[in-house]
Amino acid sequence: MITGRLIRLRPAVRADLRRFREILAAPEVARWWGDPDEQAEEACAPPDDIRSYAIEYAGVCVGIIQSCEENTPGYRHAGIDIAVHPGRQRQGIGADAVHTLARHLLDVRGHHRLTIDPATDNEAAISLYRSLGFRPVGVMRQYERRRDGSFHDGLLMDLLRDELRSPEPR
Repeated sequence: MITGRLIRLRPAVRADLRRFREILAAPEVARWWGDPDEQAEEACAPPDDIRSYAIEYAGVCVGIIQSCEENTPGYRHAGIDIAVHPGRQRQGIGADAVHTLARHLLDVRGHHRLTIDPATDNEAAISLYRSLGFRPVGVMRQYERRRDGSFHDGLLMDLLRDELRSPEPR
């Protein structure tokens, strides 16, 4: 269990599958995440290089946050991905979850650099990540295929250990 100011992160379990599907199927989330069934399955049983957590707010699962770690000594860093239920967006929950996991990856897991890669047209996510200290590195052209088969660009953002900022209290 990893505790933030507003949230708790706990390892995802099979019992989260239905709630994860519900979150990932919401149009505001599915737009960025792809097939809700596939993504929920993977979040509950991630590959060895990914850790999935349920984001709990007031005892209720309101989202998913994942980390992926590159452990090759010369390239060691970690990446983060997040999905929050639309009914709980813009309440500081996502910011606290990203900050909490980032702090864990930096302080406990020993990483010096973190990455995150929102779609270039996901302005709300980019604004949130900037507020925590992530900086744009560059645009990854035709980075990801959307459910309709079209490709979209991704914005690679990174953050170094000393750049992490606490989220603004709500």
